[in-house]
Amino acid sequence: MRTQTKETQQNITPKIAHEILVNGNKRFVQNLRSMRNLQDQVIATSEGQYPFAVVLSCIDSRVPAELVFDQGIGDIFSVRVAGNVVNEDILGSIEYGCKVAGSKIVVVLGHTKCGAVTAACKQVELGNITALLSKIQPAVQQIDQEKTNAIEETSIVNVAHSIERIRNESPILADMEKNGEIEIVGASYDVSTGIVQFL
Repeated sequence: MRTQTKETQQNITPKIAHEILVNGNKRFVQNLRSMRNLQDQVIATSEGQYPFAVVLSCIDSRVPAELVFDQGIGDIFSVRVAGNVVNEDILGSIEYGCKVAGSKIVVVLGHTKCGAVTAACKQVELGNITALLSKIQPAVQQIDQEKTNAIEETSIVNVAHSIERIRNESPILADMEKNGEIEIVGASYDVSTGIVQFL
């Protein structure tokens, strides 16, 4: 697999970017990873980077975006924070990835068995974690927490809430999406199967 260049990035549409990620996850699930020379990619990207995607995901150690989408060095911007929540710094990072560096898709990637979502559902309060979990509370409030699969449903709603915040709080990204320059989409990773389901 070759490293992204300015030319290859420019030729990728949001739709193609989406397909690249879907196909990459299929390879990951089937354990058919693309052959890459990581040292070559280090050298190729040393003078510049042209990622085609921005992935906002949780810090969970089981969900490394580059691996689950079978991407290499220089392919994606990986933005990670517990609970894949949005704040000013996250928005600035995504805006940089798309408006400045040319990425064509923003994926908000939640996952099953999320510790941050579980903690938010249980109303955990602890140091700075309290403020972080408060950003998940709007999703918690939308789901009946007595349901058997409440945590998984809350995780999905939390992804939708993060996307809503991106659109509402970043005029730059909202305009890019409206103009067809980028796609903003949600997804969920199953930690038991490795499968990413786009929402």
